[in-house]
Amino acid sequence: MGQVGLTKARAMGPIADAVERAGGSVKRVFARAEMPLGLMDDPERLILLRDQLQLVECAAKELGDAALPARLSTATGVAGLGAIGRHVCSSPTLGEAIRKAEAVTPHLLQTATWTGLQVRGRTATYGYMVEERIDTGRQINEVLALGYLLGVVRHFMGADWRPDRALVTGACLPANAEIGSIFDCELALGPRAGISFSSDLLSTPNPNPVSVLECEPVRHLPVSDDLPSCVEQLILLGLDRRRPMIDWVSQKLGVSRRTLQRRLEERQTTFADLQRSVFQSEAKRLLTERWRPIGQIARELGYSDPAHFSRAFLDWTGVPPRAWRKLQV
Repeated sequence: MGQVGLTKARAMGPIADAVERAGGSVKRVFARAEMPLGLMDDPERLILLRDQLQLVECAAKELGDAALPARLSTATGVAGLGAIGRHVCSSPTLGEAIRKAEAVTPHLLQTATWTGLQVRGRTATYGYMVEERIDTGRQINEVLALGYLLGVVRHFMGADWRPDRALVTGACLPANAEIGSIFDCELALGPRAGISFSSDLLSTPNPNPVSVLECEPVRHLPVSDDLPSCVEQLILLGLDRRRPMIDWVSQKLGVSRRTLQRRLEERQTTFADLQRSVFQSEAKRLLTERWRPIGQIARELGYSDPAHFSRAFLDWTGVPPRAWRKLQV
């Protein structure tokens, strides 16, 4: 098992909006991608990168629109990057913004990917690459990413700026002409995705810098080779489907149940340990929301009745959930 790509669920809302505006079925798209609809309400939730690719692909097929990824990312621009966009837009020059994006993307937005700058002579390429081994949806994700890269550059150069050309990987690209029209540049196939422009532009000053003080702290992503943290995120995501079991998690990671168990044992932990840790943390978080009944919390954590949840919580903390809730100020 190599790197496991995680990403923020930020794109889920815009995807659903696009499907709804075009008259498609949001519920059907999410069902085909095996993703919970609740992700639209929680943009900071971590999901598998491959699941995002699957969702975008299902949305494009639902609408019969191969250019949908380009429309989504160019419509939202740098704002669609959330906290990372605000951090990048605090940079004094375009070149420094791209370098900052390279540094913070794996921590704030998406793991198992690379985004950065390559300069050859007078040509600069702002590149993007998926480092995880994903067979399907890779090109769709590159097209989606290119729109965000354009958003970063256009923050400095203006909304009408166009690159010399955009690149994606692969042997062919459906809707090539349409996507090129959306990006307003030539679109070509190459060894790595990215947008190319004159290196002279890297010194362009920021016309509208965002104060660093306005860049609120955000939760950092686990590193892509931190398997226990990745498993914990999948268990948390699986709570939307009732109690997530090891077979479901191993299937999501593309490995056998035994392989996952062995890899976790190598890191001195087990699936049961991680599941317990996630349930404890989520139970405490939900209990701080005093309007939630104990029975509802039990159901959200996959317990058949509140009594089973209360006994488990007592084992974890030494106090029952109602008493723990009363102790919180």
